[in-house]
Amino acid sequence: MKAKKSGHGPTAGRPEKMVAPQLGGKGRSVAKPTRAVRGSLHHSVAQDIGARILSGEFAPGTLLPNEAEWCATFGVSRTAVREAIKMLMAKGLILSRPKIGSRVQPRAAWNLLDRDVLAWYCAAANPTHFLAHMQQVREILEPETAALAAANRTDAQMEEIEAAYVAMSQAKTLAAWNAADVEFHQAVLLAAGNELLVPLGLVIESALGNMFNYTASQRGDIGRTLPGHERILSAIRGKKPNAARLAARDLLRDTAIVVTQVISADTRRAETRRADTRRVEKPRRRARG
Repeated sequence: MKAKKSGHGPTAGRPEKMVAPQLGGKGRSVAKPTRAVRGSLHHSVAQDIGARILSGEFAPGTLLPNEAEWCATFGVSRTAVREAIKMLMAKGLILSRPKIGSRVQPRAAWNLLDRDVLAWYCAAANPTHFLAHMQQVREILEPETAALAAANRTDAQMEEIEAAYVAMSQAKTLAAWNAADVEFHQAVLLAAGNELLVPLGLVIESALGNMFNYTASQRGDIGRTLPGHERILSAIRGKKPNAARLAARDLLRDTAIVVTQVISADTRRAETRRADTRRVEKPRRRARG
């Protein structure tokens, strides 16, 4: 259930947000399980197996260990394992059949809008793919969300947006800036007045935090996009939907440039690492020959 926060400011009365996991990448090691935490055994088991599926340790089509093997691995009962398998089936990650076992589903079947699955995805995703896909999601959602907020926002919702903006303007650290940035975009989404957008926005909140953490940390800047956020704020305050839509598009164009630069830099680093690996391997092959 979503817990309410008390107090004032951008988080007052807001659903409690997820902590954004850090971006990972291919080759990222997945910790081997220890005994599951008491009180939430099946969730701990499901979390470990799910994370290992998203990391690629268990690829689509892989037949997973049977119940007895999972019980021995995690030190839990068959009941806990069965509940974990049911949970992963509900998330679209596996398909379990009697006398056959549990097999990892194709990626297209995975429910990436499930909070757990999205968190595992963020932790395991190739950073460049994640940034590109997240930018596309933002370009689809944010301009129209800003326009809806300008048309539908209440005075209380406007205060939430303004409080988040003030927090951004006063941020002294990258962590404080990114947290306030996420709060700003979530406040705009909540002001849009469309109930179907709210769960979608809350689900992608952790992914948005990941994106901001990664792009801002790569550039090492705080406050560079504050004027763009201010234009969105002013348009929503003035109840000007088209101006809000255009301001959001302008901000996203700026973000797209940053994302492209970060992806290009990551690609160059990866190419350099591959070239270095080839240079090291050549003498070894000659020595063995």
